[in-house]
Amino acid sequence: MAYEHILLEEEGGVATLTINRPQMLNALHVGVVSEMIDAVDRLRDEGTARALLMTGAGRGFSSGADLAGGGAGGAPMGSGPFDAGKVLESHFNPLLERLFALPIPFVTAVNGPAAGAGCSIALAGDIVVAGRSAYFLQAFVNIGLVPDVGSTWLLPRLAGRARAQAMMMLGERIPAETAEDWGLIWKCVDDDELMPTAREIAGKLASGPTRAYALIRQGIRACLDTTLTEALMIERQNQLFAGRTGDFVEGVSAFLQKRPANFRGK
Repeated sequence: MAYEHILLEEEGGVATLTINRPQMLNALHVGVVSEMIDAVDRLRDEGTARALLMTGAGRGFSSGADLAGGGAGGAPMGSGPFDAGKVLESHFNPLLERLFALPIPFVTAVNGPAAGAGCSIALAGDIVVAGRSAYFLQAFVNIGLVPDVGSTWLLPRLAGRARAQAMMMLGERIPAETAEDWGLIWKCVDDDELMPTAREIAGKLASGPTRAYALIRQGIRACLDTTLTEALMIERQNQLFAGRTGDFVEGVSAFLQKRPANFRGK
């Protein structure tokens, strides 16, 4: 697929996916999300990249669904009745599931606004770094909709029920510094340090035990909704998989030989 709305570049094992509609604050419609799904599938299937870094071009990460371009329901606002959840089923939800299932670590670098669906995608990163001028906004209530693209699952787990519910019901901006205090993101940095910091993190992950990273993400996701006994069984199964990787053999060898490990993601 030729990309019109995103950029996908790969260097040093890090694939950088940039939402590239800066004139629209990177608003998301079905064309954008289709390209993002294709890019994530390519990264999964080709296996050359060992980390994904996602950001937005220009002044923002993403302003959310492109209401004028059919982002909310597959048709422009005001064109008549439509199912506002249909495009979730066909596009946004498959994208989020793919991101969570990626066999490589996923970093988001949040610049400017991350609103609505853009907020959900930004916070889905394994590690989220935001510039100081960035903010997170659950804007759905402002147009009479409910949070989607995983927000009602993800936000209470990140920030707690009280903060997540107020964020969704009040529809107010959460500045990056507050997001860090709440535990929504890993780190807030000065704007000019955003991409260097995110690239450094992505580069570190790209040189690490990739399969173990994927198991960590999957383990956390599974254990959020289980009993302790079930969580212990999940950890035991994941450790079985991790212990059979070449990276485990290399990690132990490097430790015993007192040298840096040369992980290959295998």
